[in-house]
Amino acid sequence: MRVLLLSAYEAVSHRYWAHSLMAQLDEFSWTLLSLPPRHFAWRIRGNPLSWMLKEHDTLSQSFDVVLATSMVDLATLVGLFPHLGRAKKVVYFHENQFAYPESSDQVSQVEAKMVNLYAALAADSVVFNSAYNRDSLIDGARAFLKKMPENLPVAKPLEELRGRALVLPVPIADSSERLPQAAVHKTVPHRIVWNHRWEYDKNPDDFFAVLFALSDAGAAFELAVLGQRFRQTPAIFAEAEQRLAPHIVAWGPQPEEAYRALLDSAGIVVSTTWHEFQGLAIMEAAQRGALPLVPDRLCFPALYPPAYRYDGTRQGLYDRLTAWLTDPASRPETLDTSAWEWPAWRRAYRQLLMDSA
Repeated sequence: MRVLLLSAYEAVSHRYWAHSLMAQLDEFSWTLLSLPPRHFAWRIRGNPLSWMLKEHDTLSQSFDVVLATSMVDLATLVGLFPHLGRAKKVVYFHENQFAYPESSDQVSQVEAKMVNLYAALAADSVVFNSAYNRDSLIDGARAFLKKMPENLPVAKPLEELRGRALVLPVPIADSSERLPQAAVHKTVPHRIVWNHRWEYDKNPDDFFAVLFALSDAGAAFELAVLGQRFRQTPAIFAEAEQRLAPHIVAWGPQPEEAYRALLDSAGIVVSTTWHEFQGLAIMEAAQRGALPLVPDRLCFPALYPPAYRYDGTRQGLYDRLTAWLTDPASRPETLDTSAWEWPAWRRAYRQLLMDSA
């Protein structure tokens, strides 16, 4: 079976998903086309043109399945290459633009939202990485389309889309395949890790405000701030690097081996995000033994038991971290992550492609 895999904005998590999918289902014949994760507005509207001009021969071939991420303008691409419409079309949503928090200096991404919507409507199968992702797209699209000049009957087709959509998370690697060397890295219970993108939607202000308060209160902890850093980052990171210097054991992106070693040594991994549809970074740290501490919102209530969630406020995070740092008995057990790993999801992904063909 020939599968064309299209990734129009190949962020880290998108690349991981695509490459692990091809590796786990190597009985299929894969063709991958991807575009770098930069110039977002151009990528999400221009990806059909980019591929038409650069990959015309590849796109002119026949495929049994076209598997596209939600950033792909699938409706336009099928218009440019009509024969692709004869393949079964599957769209995978890592995220959706209807639930993306807008900052004061960012205008509403109307075109990006419409690309998401048209891709979903043009697909034969629509897949989301979490139920929160699915529901926030459907609910967000309903609210968004009410702003159109005409009073369109959108409720029925959107609810039909909700009903037929599948939820298949991005699986993390099989923990049984971890290298034995990982065991040599001893966990440091009071080591706190932040391993998210350095952007405003991940809400670093709340995270660092709580750590400032903990430091001022004399709490003993170590800090590793990892994750993807960009040319422009929120100002709070520069302030935190200075104010929390006595606690810092790592700062900024790390080579892969060093990053894994820091996760293996982490006692706690924290999220304060306003924007998350699954949270691979937290999952991977939890798999390696760190206790996840996540806000009680977004996708997290469906993924983490209450013992690993706080109420989403700065005070709630401060109270939970204080307890975990000072009273070992208050800590929950290490989380079992086997339900998130590839062995639990390989069959479902295989069935998705087989049913689509």
